[in-house]
Amino acid sequence: MTTPPTVGLIGFGAFGRLTTRHLAPHVPLIAYDPALTETSLDGIQLADLAAVAGQDIVVLAAPVNALESVVAAIAPHLKPGALVLDVGSVKVGPARILRNGLPENVEILGTHPLFGPQSARDGVAGRKIALCPVRGHKWRRVAAFLRHTLGLTVIVTTPEGHDREAATVQGLTHLIAKVLVRMEPLPTQMTTASFDMLRAAVEMVRYDAPEVFLAIEQANPFAPDVRRRFFQLAAELAKELDAE
Repeated sequence: MTTPPTVGLIGFGAFGRLTTRHLAPHVPLIAYDPALTETSLDGIQLADLAAVAGQDIVVLAAPVNALESVVAAIAPHLKPGALVLDVGSVKVGPARILRNGLPENVEILGTHPLFGPQSARDGVAGRKIALCPVRGHKWRRVAAFLRHTLGLTVIVTTPEGHDREAATVQGLTHLIAKVLVRMEPLPTQMTTASFDMLRAAVEMVRYDAPEVFLAIEQANPFAPDVRRRFFQLAAELAKELDAE
């Protein structure tokens, strides 16, 4: 029987806790978060940064804007052959940070679970996750675990391929949701099925941390072009309607 790899999770916020809920039944797991002083939380052992960074697999559930400092902090504590992966919403910048900041004897995998605490509140089976291999081959075992044990749909792509599609998929979703929130109160009684779906989409991202929105809109190198095109087409449509 193969011994499962040990997992260290850095960042125990809302998404970090969602991660542990699904990983802890299958692998030994410890976590670190500088904002926490407890020794355990939600049944998960909390440890210092060095101990967590010394596991077989190290999961970085830290904000994109903090990733560079986190990488610098864990680099001295990583074991040779460890696999380091991040779970952020953008991949080009983080892949570069991980590649440049981690030792050559460490493997790297960029991941983006295409769900969050709201959309996965009833489970993750059938949800999608993007994998962006950066260095090494252990990502294949991760992909197999995600498919067969957690029931996720795995999409293998490159950091560039991920960010190009995410600029539209996430960039527009979060942008439209932000606008609709600012338009509140919205109708709740005389609604159509399509409007109810819009409201449901807003609720899925309403409570995301502000840094998630900023990462999606500012850290994705392809997001500005998508945003400009969206506003340009909206302005053209408004001009056409005003002219009639």
